[in-house]
Amino acid sequence: MGTRLATFIVAGIVAVTIAAGLIVGAQRDDRVGPVDLIVFNGRVFTGAGQPRAEAVAVGGNQILRVGSNIDIKKLAGRTTQSIDAGGGTVMPGFTDSHIHFISGGLNLERVNLLDAESLEAIQKTIKVFAAAHPDYKWIRGRGWYYSPFPGGLPTRQQLDELVPDRPAYMACYDGHTAWANTLALKLAGITRDTPDPKDGIIVRDPTTGEPTGVLKEAAKGLMSKVLPEVSREDELRAVRNAVKEANRFGVTSIQEAGSSKSELELFEQVRLENGLTVRVSAALSVEDPPTDTEANALDEVRKAFASNPLIKADAIKVMLDGVIEAHTAAMLAPYSNKATSGHANYTPEQLQRLVDTVDSRGWQVWTHAIGDGAVRMTLDAYEHAAKVNPAVARGRRHRIEHAETIDTADIPRFAGLNVIASYMPYHANPSPAMTTVWTTNIGPDRASRGWISRTLQQHSTHLAFGSDWPVVTMDPRLGLQVAVNRTTADGTPPGGWLPEQKISLESAIEAYTSGAAYASFDEQKKGRLETGMLADIVILSKDIFSLPPARLLDGVVTTTIFDGKVIYRR
Repeated sequence: MGTRLATFIVAGIVAVTIAAGLIVGAQRDDRVGPVDLIVFNGRVFTGAGQPRAEAVAVGGNQILRVGSNIDIKKLAGRTTQSIDAGGGTVMPGFTDSHIHFISGGLNLERVNLLDAESLEAIQKTIKVFAAAHPDYKWIRGRGWYYSPFPGGLPTRQQLDELVPDRPAYMACYDGHTAWANTLALKLAGITRDTPDPKDGIIVRDPTTGEPTGVLKEAAKGLMSKVLPEVSREDELRAVRNAVKEANRFGVTSIQEAGSSKSELELFEQVRLENGLTVRVSAALSVEDPPTDTEANALDEVRKAFASNPLIKADAIKVMLDGVIEAHTAAMLAPYSNKATSGHANYTPEQLQRLVDTVDSRGWQVWTHAIGDGAVRMTLDAYEHAAKVNPAVARGRRHRIEHAETIDTADIPRFAGLNVIASYMPYHANPSPAMTTVWTTNIGPDRASRGWISRTLQQHSTHLAFGSDWPVVTMDPRLGLQVAVNRTTADGTPPGGWLPEQKISLESAIEAYTSGAAYASFDEQKKGRLETGMLADIVILSKDIFSLPPARLLDGVVTTTIFDGKVIYRR
């Protein structure tokens, strides 16, 4: 009897043990690997064309699984970090497809005029900053708009009134025009007798011929010899500060629009300090068609960063024209209010030779082309390169940056040549400060083709969205709001400016994520939330898909995850 009882008890223990094992197995699926972090209770936008999920599991720096709350919670172990999204949007980290990161970081310590949309606000902002920094030898800033000034341009006398005791120098919001006071002009030796530099304009009083204080395009370079030198430590601090700014906005990747080897080395130093919590894809600035020696040097820079885990440089940035607001963008026909068609920095033959050279070596080309004339010239150059260099191993994904207005005949050519439209949607923010001068200068017909995201999308063009920071804020949510609503944040004009160019929220997010990843040849590793992709994730406070479009900005960034680690919590 005792033996039978003992056998029964042992059998029962074995059965319970097996059952327990089955229960544990149902709760934890070790086939996905160790789970370091889960995000649950969210509205997950995967960007992968699948129904939206509720939760995400992360192992190391990769997405392990996306699914329901129940399925993902089963994967958690004792050391798994869990984040409750609180019903908010969970999506891939934003990529800023066009940014000037170091310049933006430096400007965080200067006068910020981006929020000053009236002359009174501009004056107050500069005056307060100057008073708060009596030890600064120069007062520098950025962000003024054209429209608050009578005639669209400021004068040195206006800046003299605000900063009478020191040289002062303010870049316009678009970076193509600068405003200097009398002391700054004097230090730089800019007088009525100073000739305009190549590709630049010293604006002069039509009566006296004296400089007004406004310098356009390359004329800004006349000031560079007297501006305070920016030290390497200043630049490193700028990178560190810019990284924090990016993470605060949910930006986990940037595409640097015009860089150099020395700037890439700044990013690398911050990376070695474990402080680079953004992925960097840089386009190297090129001004002239490179010689073989110069092209070889560019290739060496690309090779130096080829195996870097966070930094790469495999694109070339070309500056073809200026901006519509300053009448320097290259147009097919003259401006509506000035007898000029703007200016291209290259002849068609020069641009063609430049593009042919770098295209033959497998570089991606980014061309700053704002006017419809510059856009056409760029498309022509890309088309020529495809003919003379038929074999390019990874395929061509050349880009046009800005393309603010495009002639109707050129719209289908983007997709036909697989050219990416790299847009900054917040540039189309229809506030008077940002669009009044723009629309006046080119007239209603060309203005009706302003930032035509929807039309390009209908023509199967790849879209990639960025900010152009510090031209405008880096915050991608503001870009989403304009792309989706075509209004200012307060809803003007009713119905939107050029409402036929509105795109869906899903499309706008994709342009900041998977579309941006495609634009840097990274679509196989980031830009979507699915198994095997990099764990760059942003969590918003609201489910922005259920909000009325006009309330998109209610969803703020609460958490940013980079490479599988939480780097920002609001």
